[in-house]
Amino acid sequence: MALLMKPEPFSTEFDRLFNTLFDRTAAEARSWTPAMDLVEAEDHFLLRADLPGLREEDVNIEVRDNTLRISGERKAEHEQRERGWYRLERQFGKFSRALTLPEGINPDAIEANFDHGVLEVTIPKPEERKPRRIAIKNGKPETLEGSATDK
Repeated sequence: MALLMKPEPFSTEFDRLFNTLFDRTAAEARSWTPAMDLVEAEDHFLLRADLPGLREEDVNIEVRDNTLRISGERKAEHEQRERGWYRLERQFGKFSRALTLPEGINPDAIEANFDHGVLEVTIPKPEERKPRRIAIKNGKPETLEGSATDK
């Protein structure tokens, strides 16, 4: 026979609150990952990232080894208070997101726009490589005319 016990009310919430307030390593280990959408259009890809509270100079975009990397940092805005309860749910800190690009993308053709906390990166698709037809020659060796001294 199993003994059923009723948990104390709010015990889980108190544990979570205590751990959140006093466990520095858990709070520091949290990372911020901005939401991103990738949409494919006829001739380009469009990457949209929600970066509220950031300015253009807070964001870095680079292409290296066929990888587009967006990184930056959102700094904490809250102030220390001596008393009173408050809750912080917005996340702060450094972030980095990477997207592997298809072969043939021209990094110089990528454009970025930042407006009202939304970053839009337009990535033109590579031109479709057309097959190249190879002519088949007959298997007979060619005969050269003339002598070795003729030019």
